[in-house]
Amino acid sequence: MQKCNENAANRYSYVGEVYTIGERAKKQEILASLPREWRELHEKGFIHIHDLDAYGLTYNCLTFDILRDFPYERLIGMSQTRKIIATFEYLKNLFCDIGNEQSGGMALANFDNDLGEILTKLGIEQDTLSEEIIKDCIHQLIHWCNHTHTRMGQTSYYVTLNIGLAKTEFARFLAQALIREFRESGDLVFKPNIIFKVKAGVNRFEGDPNYDLLTAALLCSAEKMIPTYVLCDSIPNQGVDPEKLAIMGCRTRVVADLYGENSSIGRGNIDNISINLPRLALLTEQEMIGASFEEKMRAFSGKWDEIAGITKDILLDRFHKVCHRNGEDFPINQKHHLWKEDFTDIPSVFRHGTLSLGFIGLSEAMEVLSGKRFYEDAACYLAAVGFVKHMRDYSDFLRNQYQLNFSLLATSGELISGRFIELDEKEFATDADIFEKGFYTNSFHVNVDSNLPTFDKIRLEGVFHELCNGGCITYAELGEAPLGNDEGLKEYIECAVENGVHYLGFNFPKDVCRVCGASGVFDSCPVCQSSEITRIRRVSGYLEILDGFTKGKKNEEKHRRAN
Repeated sequence: MQKCNENAANRYSYVGEVYTIGERAKKQEILASLPREWRELHEKGFIHIHDLDAYGLTYNCLTFDILRDFPYERLIGMSQTRKIIATFEYLKNLFCDIGNEQSGGMALANFDNDLGEILTKLGIEQDTLSEEIIKDCIHQLIHWCNHTHTRMGQTSYYVTLNIGLAKTEFARFLAQALIREFRESGDLVFKPNIIFKVKAGVNRFEGDPNYDLLTAALLCSAEKMIPTYVLCDSIPNQGVDPEKLAIMGCRTRVVADLYGENSSIGRGNIDNISINLPRLALLTEQEMIGASFEEKMRAFSGKWDEIAGITKDILLDRFHKVCHRNGEDFPINQKHHLWKEDFTDIPSVFRHGTLSLGFIGLSEAMEVLSGKRFYEDAACYLAAVGFVKHMRDYSDFLRNQYQLNFSLLATSGELISGRFIELDEKEFATDADIFEKGFYTNSFHVNVDSNLPTFDKIRLEGVFHELCNGGCITYAELGEAPLGNDEGLKEYIECAVENGVHYLGFNFPKDVCRVCGASGVFDSCPVCQSSEITRIRRVSGYLEILDGFTKGKKNEEKHRRAN
């Protein structure tokens, strides 16, 4: 049984325990160095400064510009076999080294096309021998991502591989091999995160050259919840070159750039802070008993404006501090040139990154202010949409005011879903219904026990995707694995595209017997009656073992109902 901790991806080790002690001390040191007002906002739970230990020391996440400086010269003179193996070892070493040089996730924007180009330039011929070696290397990469927990001595590496736009037969083979090897790797293998880009004319419709890849991806998702899907034809992604669009980690979206072309490649998020919406709603309700919903919404928005103004100052402070670091502080980035610009001038590198205002608990905030769940009442729903638009407008204002890439992030709150509610329940002497379940709902999502039909959930959440340009996702929560039902999942994708959803995932409970390997949904194994069960669930964008979930996420999982 794993310990309930701050990160479901953690596995215990001596080094990890020592790191955690130091990490907590570093967080306290950084908090003590901040202005009192900033520190108290974090400590009291008005906001959460993510990756606090990295404040001013490093950035958050990155989509590698893998083609910019791939070391072809190192592989000259090797046999075809050794070139293939060396290429995959290079990727694993990058994931390991960069994973310890930043605080968040890593992505390849086009695993299939980029790796196909690299192998072709290395002179690799697509024949039976090379294909078998490549499949073996992909198999090893998948298991490395799943089983390696050496980051900080305890954590897996947050690796995301975007695929789907394969332009050559070699790239198509790589995409097929990744999907097949992942699907056949066993129920206890659930990493890396694989994202399939859905695009009309490429793979979306029957007759498109990569339609078979989409079908294979959907059949894999029906078994293992992965891949998830970036919908390139949806409104938020229209006008963006699909090859330059990628997702990092669980939902981070970095596209628009004041200092270059709109692209995810060679760019990342620098820092993000999430604002606790239910707390602001509870304060408003406390101060305005008997006021109308409209009056409360105006006051609530005013409170958010005040907190967001201070949050902006913290984001800027953190950005400027990391910009004062030296290139030597980022030796792997400096060596491999994975950002759009070289680390000879740190500010010119990080100006391409994003600074994100995040939020959690829109549903609970609306429930406090209106007494209703926002997706059950038209007026409340419109007010919720209007408020999120207000947050986005402020983010856009900051972008213009400071000439930095501010964005609005729909936060997936692994730790804060429980942290915020525990602080709020202590602070507010109230019998508010929102406290009973023990967690706050991610971002703008409807409640996990809504029982809404999936199509309705997609339609209701779709409008928020265009507003949350820093990243967001919608999930279709299914009661069990839709084995073999690629057509049903495809219908959800089409509904999502039509309703403006930019990123879609499929969730269902998955229990695996550790004795005989049977999988399904059960308390004890129906085959061998064993009680040794591994329960795999989506925690906050990525899959993990339920035992390691934070308290808030464990509470959420208990309340999830199929849509």
